[in-house]
This record gives sequence, C-alpha cells and structure tokens, in this order.
Amino acid sequence: MHVIFFMIGISLLMAMGFLGAFLWSMRSGQQDDLYTPAMRMLVDDNEPTTASTDTPV
Repeated sequence: MHVIFFMIGISLLMAMGFLGAFLWSMRSGQQDDLYTPAMRMLVDDNEPTTASTDTPV
C-alpha cells in the first residue's frame, strides 16, 4: 500500500515538472513558429520593388 502512495507522489512531481517545463518554454519563445520562415524563402515575390519608392520595377 505504501508503494502506491509513493508512486502517486512521484507521478505528481513528474507532472508538475513537465508542466513547469512547458510553461517555461511558452514564456521563453520556444514554441514560436519555426515552419513559416523556412517556407517563406520558397515563395516567389510577385514583382521586384525598388528600395527607395517601393514601386514595381
């Protein structure tokens, strides 16, 4: 019976640790979108623009 209480306590500590790691990763920006910037280089621009006037060349 003591083993069950011990295992429940260990599992709760592990769950709190995982929750803390998840919250830390959300606050520090670890879950930001990493897929879109990599795909952005594969999409062609419609028309090149000049830097000074932002009008099509």
